[in-house]
Amino acid sequence: MELFKQTNFDFLGRKWPFIIASLVLTAVGLVSLAVKGGPRYGIEFKGGMLMTVKFQSAPPVEKVRSVLTAALANAPTVETFESGSNEIQIGTEGADDVTLAKNRQLVLDTLAKSFGQPGNGKLDLNNTSAGQLADRMRDPLQKAGTSLSDPQVNDLAAAIVGWRNQHGGLLSGLGELNAVAGVTPQVQGILAQETYLAPYTAARDIEIVGPKVGAELRSQAINATLLALAGMLVYIWFRFEWIYGVAAVVAVFHDTIITIGLFSLLNKEISLTVIAALLTLVGYSMNDTIVIFDRIRENLHLNRRERLTDVINRSVNQTLSRTVMTSGLTFLTVIALFLFGGPVLHGFSLALVLGILVGTYSSVFVASPIVVFWQNFMDDRRKTAGPAAVAAANAPKAVSAKPMAAKGSVKAAK
Repeated sequence: MELFKQTNFDFLGRKWPFIIASLVLTAVGLVSLAVKGGPRYGIEFKGGMLMTVKFQSAPPVEKVRSVLTAALANAPTVETFESGSNEIQIGTEGADDVTLAKNRQLVLDTLAKSFGQPGNGKLDLNNTSAGQLADRMRDPLQKAGTSLSDPQVNDLAAAIVGWRNQHGGLLSGLGELNAVAGVTPQVQGILAQETYLAPYTAARDIEIVGPKVGAELRSQAINATLLALAGMLVYIWFRFEWIYGVAAVVAVFHDTIITIGLFSLLNKEISLTVIAALLTLVGYSMNDTIVIFDRIRENLHLNRRERLTDVINRSVNQTLSRTVMTSGLTFLTVIALFLFGGPVLHGFSLALVLGILVGTYSSVFVASPIVVFWQNFMDDRRKTAGPAAVAAANAPKAVSAKPMAAKGSVKAAK
């Protein structure tokens, strides 16, 4: 399927506006990174805590943010998930593991104080563990005359907490526990006496990343990107010529730098999902460049006397339909992901949106001009070296005076 047939656009003749735009975006992005002291790394790279909190109804985001800001030394991040999930994600930073553990407990205590019933002496059934629930139920069950042994009480508490976790982690009423084996009306009465149900749960999804682990993840992400570029350079070097590999790697590096610079300008975090998007972008842009280079190689074999600029323009026109279809459909997909994917996928989709836009034109207006520039540079060197070599070959050779003298003396002897 071809969208365009026999097009003859002069792509290289219009390269300068794109090259200037790339230089401006690169310079602005690097200045932003320098002013801000580097990219704004996410908690995965700088260390911190991520906690997912689920509410019974629409979460009061502003109230959560205000009470946690007052309780913590550094203002936390509070982000919502996709609409309808009633979940928020709370993030806090920490310089060491002790601070992270302290922040975790502060967040849990602040949420319990603001949205629970901390003064009634009861246990929050939506935010408790099986061991805590068993300890709270053991004495009341014995006083009520039940014949449950300690192991049976532990099993009953584990069954209640397990059923809660399997059904969204949030109970709206004790009647939901009727499906749990062993929860009799007598047990429900004890649960109503000893526990209450907070309108949220935050006890299950807590992730803590220490600063040392964050630094290692950051180093591994950078190494993965550089190794990917190096591997592709070697591959293209053997498949084509070394200048094609250099041009492709420069174009991909250009795409990555501009994307990271735009993230810095927009004050967006570089998280693990963004790194995954950047690596995806590296492969996507490199594939687009290789397709064009492969067509250039085929056309050069067919007509070696044609100017390289004309060959590149013809090759880009021949692959134009493929570029528009693949890049266009991929762009529509990531736009939908960006608009409807929710905050969790926002960084990932934004990196792909920016990367596809930049990567599509870099294959034509960045990688190809590098090959043309190198070819013109080598041609100029040959033209300069040609007359000099001819002049050196035709120059009269100097004759030594000593042999001439020897020849004259022989003649005199005769």
